[in-house]
Amino acid sequence: MIVLHGIYGAGRNWATFARALTSARPDWAAILVDLRLHGHSRGFEPPHLLSSCVHDLVELSGLLPGSVDAVLGHSFGGKVALMLASALTPDQIWVIDSTPSRRTPGGGALRMLQTLRNLPDDFADRTEAVARLEASGLAAPVALWMATNLELVDGRFTWRFDLDDMECLLTDFFRRDLWDVVEAPPDPTVIHFVRASESDVLSAHELERISGIAGGRTRAHELHGGHWLHQDNPAGLLDLVVSELP
Repeated sequence: MIVLHGIYGAGRNWATFARALTSARPDWAAILVDLRLHGHSRGFEPPHLLSSCVHDLVELSGLLPGSVDAVLGHSFGGKVALMLASALTPDQIWVIDSTPSRRTPGGGALRMLQTLRNLPDDFADRTEAVARLEASGLAAPVALWMATNLELVDGRFTWRFDLDDMECLLTDFFRRDLWDVVEAPPDPTVIHFVRASESDVLSAHELERISGIAGGRTRAHELHGGHWLHQDNPAGLLDLVVSELP
């Protein structure tokens, strides 16, 4: 299983979930990917689009010792996972609190980008960065998480990613409509959507539309918790995925 994180995240965000998954199902292995511009995946040439992320992952799949049998993507990574369906035709795609719809750019991801643009380019230490993020209105856990994206350069802490490049990824995410994949997955792929009950990323209407798709290869689930389900309801998400894995 390839696991894809959300925007501003990194593969390590899913390490606890992956360890629990492979402990419950030792016949499976999990690859935690840093998508382009995230974590250690830097130095990629533009254009920075979802299709570019897919190209990166197809190249990665060719280096793995076995086949990619499942892809799990959270939020931004969910749309990338949907686009991988045709490229890799895995047995399963898991879309965790993400939408296949085209939308007007907005929401927390773009607000975060604007927050970062309003901050200094560098900081004396992570504590200063966290304090400034909190002063901008971010909750302490979110500020601490964002500070993991800082690196030490010439004695100052600066962001690992370029804000304009991140905006390119987000713009492409919002403009993509992937309902054609959802309504007709490539054989033999089964797509599982998981909506977080306390999140508005995937609407109840969209979940109902997914539930009404004929053919049985697109399935809808809902779990209690917020957008970061792997942190809000890790046991529930783990039980669901484990119960559905081949």
